[in-house]
Amino acid sequence: MSESDVHRSTVRYPGGLTVRFRWAGTGRAADLFALSEASGRLADHGPLVAAEPDRLCRAEMRVEGPRGSWTARFASPLFDGPTAFFWDVPGLLVTKYGFRCYALDARAGDLRWSREGGAPIIDVLGSARLDHVLIQSEIDTVAVAADGTVVWRLAHSDVVTGAELVGGRLVLTSYGGQLAAFDAQSGRPL
Repeated sequence: MSESDVHRSTVRYPGGLTVRFRWAGTGRAADLFALSEASGRLADHGPLVAAEPDRLCRAEMRVEGPRGSWTARFASPLFDGPTAFFWDVPGLLVTKYGFRCYALDARAGDLRWSREGGAPIIDVLGSARLDHVLIQSEIDTVAVAADGTVVWRLAHSDVVTGAELVGGRLVLTSYGGQLAAFDAQSGRPL
């Protein structure tokens, strides 16, 4: 595997959290994980996706903060770049990779809940003014509370290609170029 086959990104969140993502394509787990940093706790969530997750695309998220470091691994049947939303009030890093979201305790990395979507997840959105996060897939929007319960869900008639929170509104762009706005608190159309 060449160095260019491993993708990387780094994000710094409030409170001194630094998150480093690394990911690679199908069947590259051994090469990707050979580069792992070896301190702190390690949790592999790949088995939530497949019995043999190393045959799929894999990602690793390394978190360092004031209370120590930990690492989580993920699997996906489709090549995707992992991202996370730091939900500061409940202290969760809600991470999306492929078809699944994971809510991980930001301090220790413990899995609080995970949710699989019926389509690739394109973004996780949140705000201090919301009591839930919004998991946006290509076909639906799901509002999920800190304990993992679904607050509301919207199905969409066209494939969603973009999502943003703007002034308390969830603004979606569809593959067909249409814009739709919903109240981010209730999910009602605006």
